Amino acid sequence: MPFLPPFIAPTFHHDAESALDQVRAIYAQQIHHLREAMQRFVAGDALPSRVRGCYPYVRIHTDSVVPQAALENAGLSYGFVASAGRYETTVTRPDLYANYYLEQFRLLLQNHAVPLEVGTSSEPIPIHFSFAEHDHIEGNLPPARRMMMHDLFDLPDLGNMDDGIANGIMRFEHGQAHPLSLFTASRVDYSLHRLRHYTGSTPDWFQNFVMFTNYQFYIDEFIKLGHEEMNRPDSDYIAFVEPGNVVTRRVGLAREPQDSFGAPPPRLPQMPGYHLIRQGHSGITMVNIGVGPANAKNITDHVAVLRPHAWMMLGHCAGLRNSQQLGDYVLAHGYVREDHVLDEELPLWIPIPALAEIQLALEHAVADVTQCKGADLKRIMRTGTVASTDNRNWELLPGNEPQRRFSQSRAVALDMESATIAANGFRFRVPYGTLLCVSDKPLHGEIKLPGMANHFYRERVDQHLRIGMRAIEILRSQGPQRLHSRKLRAFDEVAFQ
Repeated sequence: MPFLPPFIAPTFHHDAESALDQVRAIYAQQIHHLREAMQRFVAGDALPSRVRGCYPYVRIHTDSVVPQAALENAGLSYGFVASAGRYETTVTRPDLYANYYLEQFRLLLQNHAVPLEVGTSSEPIPIHFSFAEHDHIEGNLPPARRMMMHDLFDLPDLGNMDDGIANGIMRFEHGQAHPLSLFTASRVDYSLHRLRHYTGSTPDWFQNFVMFTNYQFYIDEFIKLGHEEMNRPDSDYIAFVEPGNVVTRRVGLAREPQDSFGAPPPRLPQMPGYHLIRQGHSGITMVNIGVGPANAKNITDHVAVLRPHAWMMLGHCAGLRNSQQLGDYVLAHGYVREDHVLDEELPLWIPIPALAEIQLALEHAVADVTQCKGADLKRIMRTGTVASTDNRNWELLPGNEPQRRFSQSRAVALDMESATIAANGFRFRVPYGTLLCVSDKPLHGEIKLPGMANHFYRERVDQHLRIGMRAIEILRSQGPQRLHSRKLRAFDEVAFQ
């Protein structure tokens, strides 16, 4: 028999706050049990048997569906289950997800008028996911004792962390509970740990609006703007966080205890993340994903568990039309997916629609920042299809096959990341958008040359970044409820946003 903490019986709740308090109590008990056992193990003590702690679960059982009139009045695409039955999910990190859980619990109670059941699940918490933020316990173990962990603790089991719910391919036996959330607790914890590794910052700093870029120039400009905001006493932003959890507080604000743990890393992580912090996680996170669809899929696979309000791609692209000029913008309203990294999870026959709220915000932001309107705006920004490829040297393939396909698709620009980011936004129900800047025109003999590139970067990067930030301001002012469109949700969708 596994060595478990004392059993906590399931409880039933009619208000969101008490349900969250019970989730906190169960999670804290289970994590404390695992940490205490791990400390004994590191100290060389013999443990009584295999140690186990389990995630809390949240469950709802309803005999009716929400009336259509109520759904229309609420104006939300989430917060209710699709049909009568039993629904449940495991949950983790109530410290990080407190506001998110409160909203999901409140909507379920409001829409279904039945209590939420909270208890201890049978899904084990992998020991690696129980460590405190700055603990590095496993690294202190000799190799022989580290191998003993397999026999004494639950380790991450990738079989329990797949994306079957998000991909819409799970099949349920009669009487089996249906999911409340796209992600199980262990899948969430896995991604939270990956985010630390890839971006060099803890998930707690991530904001609800995320910008991805494929060039360091944008990050350099974002760092500059971030520090400028910190020197403005009237800024809406309260902190700027760089890799290594290095925190700069807005002038006039005192440092907080967690700030002392930050230190610049000896080298930048693979996809460094920067966070312009605003109250309620309503600021901006920017990540340099580098070049290629594999990175784009990788980072969005993990950011998705944070349930951001929107993410968008700002980067460079190849212009495919002779009428385009270097420095022109491309607002994507469709995507050709030749990235090949999501073909199994999201078949190519599934369309990736443009989202009106994101499109309008980006268009308005271009107009606001450039002060161009009407015909002048159309001269510097083209709306059209963006093709993304996994072949960086597509133009060198014999027979011009890629060129023919891109022409048939009516693509106006080509890159290596945008379709991937949009497709994963569709897959994970995260609103998405793309605004690219033409940096070369390989089909027309205009390739990147050092002098031309330097001039282009000076002229356009600052403006492009400010357009992205302005678009986020517009989206934020509209409220997140408008962003989470029904376009992204299936007819048998999970209740959690």
